[in-house]
Amino acid sequence: MNGKKTKTTKETHSSKIPTTTIGISRGRLTYGKTTQGSPLPNINLGLKISLLDLQIATENFNAKRIIGIGGFGNVYKGILKNGMSVAVKRNVSGSGQGFLEFQTEIMVLSKIRHIHLVSLIGYCDEKNEMILVYEYMEKGTLRENLYGTNLPCLTWKQRLEICIGATRGLHYLHKGVSGGIIHRDVKSTNILLDENLVAKVADFGLSRTGPLDQDSYVSTCVKGTFGYLDPDYFRSQQLTEKSDVYSFGVVLLEVLCARPAIELSCPSEQVNLAEWGLLCKNNGKLEEIVDPFIKEQINQNSLRIFGEIVEKCLQDDGCDRPTMVDVLWDLEYVLQLHRELHEDSSRSAFVSLQLPNVQRLLSLSTLIEVDGMSIDKVDESKSTTLMTLDRISCEANQGTTINSQVSPLQELFF
Repeated sequence: MNGKKTKTTKETHSSKIPTTTIGISRGRLTYGKTTQGSPLPNINLGLKISLLDLQIATENFNAKRIIGIGGFGNVYKGILKNGMSVAVKRNVSGSGQGFLEFQTEIMVLSKIRHIHLVSLIGYCDEKNEMILVYEYMEKGTLRENLYGTNLPCLTWKQRLEICIGATRGLHYLHKGVSGGIIHRDVKSTNILLDENLVAKVADFGLSRTGPLDQDSYVSTCVKGTFGYLDPDYFRSQQLTEKSDVYSFGVVLLEVLCARPAIELSCPSEQVNLAEWGLLCKNNGKLEEIVDPFIKEQINQNSLRIFGEIVEKCLQDDGCDRPTMVDVLWDLEYVLQLHRELHEDSSRSAFVSLQLPNVQRLLSLSTLIEVDGMSIDKVDESKSTTLMTLDRISCEANQGTTINSQVSPLQELFF
C-alpha cells in the first residue's frame, strides 16, 4: 500500500527495551524479583545511588538547584560525595512520564557508551522515587544556546559541529547497537552541550529497539513532541529510524533560523517551522529566515546544500528520507566548505586563483593534492571527485546528493 514496507515488528517484549521479567538473563543485565519495595527488578549494574546521597548532593532537592524541567520531572544540578557534578532528574507525579520511561532510560543507557550520547551515572528507586543521574552538561541544551536566553550566540561553524556531533550519536543508536535503537523524541532540548560545546543526545525514555533491517518497522502507539513528530509515523503508527531523521530535520531548521519548532505568535503559515522552512526553501527564500546573527557567516553554496539536507530529512514519506549516515556525510561537506571559504581568506583566495587550471588537468588516474588533502583516482561522475573544485566554482552537481569523503571514515562513527 503506497510502497509501504512489508515487514513489521509488533511492540512486544522482543521489540521494546527489556522489561521486568523474572529469571531472564541478558548479557551482563540480570532481571530478578523486586526487593525492598523497589519498583525495579534486581539489575546488577552497580549504578544504584542512595536517596540520602542524592538529597545531600542537591541540598534536599532545593528549588534553587533546578536547571531544567521536562516531561519526566525536574532536573537539579548536584555534586556527589566524590566531587563529581551531575544532573539529577527526579520524577514528578503527574508529569506524563513514569515507570516505563524510567526503566527504559536505565536499560538503554546502561548498555551503550558513545562520546555523543549522554552518560548515565546512576539511578535511585528507593521509597518509590524514580531518579536518574547523568553527567552534567555545562552548556545546557542546544535550544538554550540558540534562542530564548542571554547566552552568547553560536557561530555558524559551532552550529554545524554541534549538528554533526548529534548526527553521529543518532547514527550510533540506529546502526551501532545490536537491533538498533530509535530515539523517538529527537529535539533541540534533548541535545545537550558540554563545556566544549560537544553535542550529546539525551533523554531515552521514549526510545524503542528498532527493526533489524531497513525493510521493517515497529508498530507502536504514537509518542513524541508536537512540531518534531514524523507525519508518516503519525498516520501509520509505524516507527522506523527515518522518524528520527524527520525530527532531526526540524532541529536543523532550528539551528539555521534560531526559532522554536512551533511558534504560536507567528502568522498561521509560519507557526510550524518545518512547513514554513520547506515553503521558503521551495520559493527560493530560505535566506530570508536565517538567524540574522549568522547570515553574514554563511556562504550561498553552504546555505543551498544545508537547505537540501533539511528538505530531504523532511520528506513526507519516510522511504524518501536519507539515513543518518547520509545526513552526516552531507553535513561534513557543508562544514568543510565553510572552513575553506571562511576561516582562511588568504588560502581561499589562492585556491580560487589556482583551481581552474587544475580542473582542466584532471584524469581518472591523477592524484591531486590541494592544501594537503589528497584526492585519489578521480571519478568525474561523482560529486565527491570534484568536491574541492565544486566548492569554489559551484559549476557542477547543482541540487545533487553529496557524499564527501573529506574526513576519515572512522570519524563518522566514533
